Amino acid sequence: MKGIDTIFRAIRIFLFSNLNKQFLIFTFFLMLSGVFWLIMTLNETYEKEIKIPVRVNNVPKNVVLTSTVVDTIRVTVRDKGWVILAYLYGQKQGVAQVNFKSYDKGRGHGYVPSADTRRIVELRLETSTKIVSIKPERFEYSYNNGEYKRVPVRWAGRIIPDQLFFISQVNYMPDSVDVYASRQKLDSIHVIYTEALNYVNFRDSLAVEARLSHPNDVKVVPERININFYTDVLTEEAIDGVPIQCMNLPQGKVLRTFPGKVKVRFVAGVNRIRTLRPDDFVVVADYNDILQNGSDKCTIYLRNVPHGISRAKLETQQVDYLIEDE
Repeated sequence: MKGIDTIFRAIRIFLFSNLNKQFLIFTFFLMLSGVFWLIMTLNETYEKEIKIPVRVNNVPKNVVLTSTVVDTIRVTVRDKGWVILAYLYGQKQGVAQVNFKSYDKGRGHGYVPSADTRRIVELRLETSTKIVSIKPERFEYSYNNGEYKRVPVRWAGRIIPDQLFFISQVNYMPDSVDVYASRQKLDSIHVIYTEALNYVNFRDSLAVEARLSHPNDVKVVPERININFYTDVLTEEAIDGVPIQCMNLPQGKVLRTFPGKVKVRFVAGVNRIRTLRPDDFVVVADYNDILQNGSDKCTIYLRNVPHGISRAKLETQQVDYLIEDE
């Protein structure tokens, strides 16, 4: 207890000594002058741009808004500082409401003229506030009666992995979206692309959240998708034992080639190479070519290669052959 009394006595002496009394008085008047300065400052008149969100309300249940050209009105106002402060940080102006039926012009189109835009804005402001300018002065919205179609999505832009890597697979989540628009617009839309992506010199798989690009009078649900770009290492490889098939061979004839199987060289990703089999490649000899050329060797062709294979070529272009009757 004696120790606590000693501490309180020291604090009391410190606070009520002459020097500290003067310091406390100085601090009090400094704070008081700051309050007066703030009051005088906020009582001045200022001009400032504020943003007012716009919402279209009373939309019928069978109507889908496909777009509003603007979702925010930028208003330059003049008023006392404390009112401006409330607009900027207190969201005092709220949301401007536009009645759907009042401005519906029919045929999937609505229009709010400048005079009505000003009146709608004035309803969200204090009576003392003067409007200097409104941007935009008028705005439109479009709608349909629930007509939509489902279309696939595709990425757009620049996706370039590091050297010796390539994009082996692209997954979209979701892979298609619902598009709401006028019937004429819907008929012309077959795919929705993302906004331009720009990712270069990466090695690992890339996950991207992308916003979809579409005209103003078209609504897309959802407006964002997730895309996964999977990379793989490019390598040169060869697969042996690809059988040679014969095409255009007449009935009763047999074509034998020597060798009967060949090697194919190609470039592909490591993961893709692991899944390949000789039967995935199609190598053919054309009976008509043999008859036309009359050579003792026949030319073979690589007719089909699996997906994900590039720069495929035959190690042998010509082989010996024998045509027999069955």
